[in-house]
Amino acid sequence: MTTQKLFKRRVRERMSKTGEGYSAARRQVAARRDRLANAPEDLTPALDLASDAKLTEATGHGWEHWLSTLDRWDGRDHTHGEIAAHLRDEHGVPAWWTQTVTNGYERMRGMRAKHQQADGFTIYASKTVGVPLDVLFEAFVDDGQRSQWLIDGRMSLRTAQPGRTARFDWEDGATRILVTFEEKAPAKSSAHVSHERLPDAKAAEAAKALWKKRVTALKAHLEADR
Repeated sequence: MTTQKLFKRRVRERMSKTGEGYSAARRQVAARRDRLANAPEDLTPALDLASDAKLTEATGHGWEHWLSTLDRWDGRDHTHGEIAAHLRDEHGVPAWWTQTVTNGYERMRGMRAKHQQADGFTIYASKTVGVPLDVLFEAFVDDGQRSQWLIDGRMSLRTAQPGRTARFDWEDGATRILVTFEEKAPAKSSAHVSHERLPDAKAAEAAKALWKKRVTALKAHLEADR
């Protein structure tokens, strides 16, 4: 399809969706096209997003592919949850990475501030550790084991699905922790930590720095016993 035909199709699609007249719809589609054309080629380093290489390894495609895919789907007109569900259900993106792609898309398209979610701010940290999945899981859910590496915060277990997920209250319960587990090999597994409902960007940055240190300490602690 030629560029002009694709442009006209976008205009017609917008007219059908919004009820706008041709001129109004054309202005909006043209403005969106110009914003995309003038965007920097690679925003990921400045926005502190997952690297293109890591994203490609995890999902089979890099940022350019996912941005254009979601743009064609009119991603800007959808909520965070709808975008994540679309990536999971229609494109087979793994659960953890639906959030990564959704957050990156919203930030690169100017829809959301860094770390911002609908219910506050959320930060992410992950680490692959050279231990079996059950060992990594117990390091989080067992109070005694957790105290060996989590020395500057307190988590209270809410619910858990062995080897899959664990949810915690953080400190007084104002914020929450979700940990998703993934088996990489018989003696290799990953933990993906989401610290949710943080009140503002400053708290999010502090939590991100804390969790970067803590998952590194977790890895050192568990692998020291191997």
